[in-house]
Amino acid sequence: MRQILFISKGENSASTRYRALQFFPLLRRAGYAAAHATAAGSPMAYLHALRLAAAADIVVVLRKTFPRPLLWLLRRLSRRLVFDFDDAIFCNTDGSSSNTRMRRFAAMAAACDHLCAGNRFLADNALRFNPEVSLIPTSGDADRYSDNWEKPQDFVDLVWIGSRSTRKYLIEALPALRLATAHVPNLRLKSIADFDLPDAGLPTLAIPWSAETEARELGSAHIGIAPMRDDDWSRGKCALKVLQYMAAGLPVVSSDVGANAGVVTSGQTGYLVGNDQSWVERISMLANDAVLRDRLGAEGRARVRADYSIEPVFSRMIEVFEGLS
Repeated sequence: MRQILFISKGENSASTRYRALQFFPLLRRAGYAAAHATAAGSPMAYLHALRLAAAADIVVVLRKTFPRPLLWLLRRLSRRLVFDFDDAIFCNTDGSSSNTRMRRFAAMAAACDHLCAGNRFLADNALRFNPEVSLIPTSGDADRYSDNWEKPQDFVDLVWIGSRSTRKYLIEALPALRLATAHVPNLRLKSIADFDLPDAGLPTLAIPWSAETEARELGSAHIGIAPMRDDDWSRGKCALKVLQYMAAGLPVVSSDVGANAGVVTSGQTGYLVGNDQSWVERISMLANDAVLRDRLGAEGRARVRADYSIEPVFSRMIEVFEGLS
């Protein structure tokens, strides 16, 4: 049985959960002994990860770059080294360029036998430094979201799932959401995150994120929203929240940016919007038409099952691993 080790900044990271841990049962079935190591927090954690890397047949680093001395050592110890990334880690989080981040990304990319990029924008940037690049989209277990959860009758819930690091996108959408309440008086913003928005200017429901409850909390909402900026950091995002909404059977209203624009098909699985007026129009349309919500939600769920669920994405992943001789 071949040994495969995934190294990341921690098990609770979204990239670790969605691009590694959820595939462990399928990897075992395919003849791989899969393990995870955290390389963060202390020198001992890095040393432990390096020891495990020396014993593995394939080492997959998730999203994390290393200082040159550690990268040199990791490359020396690893029989086959893969870099998997689902963010534009070569630029700053505001989308501006960063020479430091780009240098570390370039060094990581050049040192690896293969790279797995979460979307086409990321893949194109990786190809500048290494020709061995595969596009492996982020995926989810569609079966987790398949229950028909009961939805509130007194509110139309717009749901947003994220964290403090992406809070800025939701804040920037609040003026449009407040305008939408003029057309949908019972509109409510439901956030599944690690923060609250008590001054949002419209009714809110804050739900602390939990892996155990996220599927239910998404499925019991009415419409999924995904506001984003149009910059390089946003173009590096891999549409995870959009895929979660669609898996849960929700119609999606998303900014017409990056991978979201490639996943959402306007009029079929949701709507892509570009300004406050279009946000208001599409939210109002969906809020006032339950039949339309159901139709778009069903189309979205079918698309996730066909193209973005675990099995079809795993088939791409295992092809990469099998190709590493």
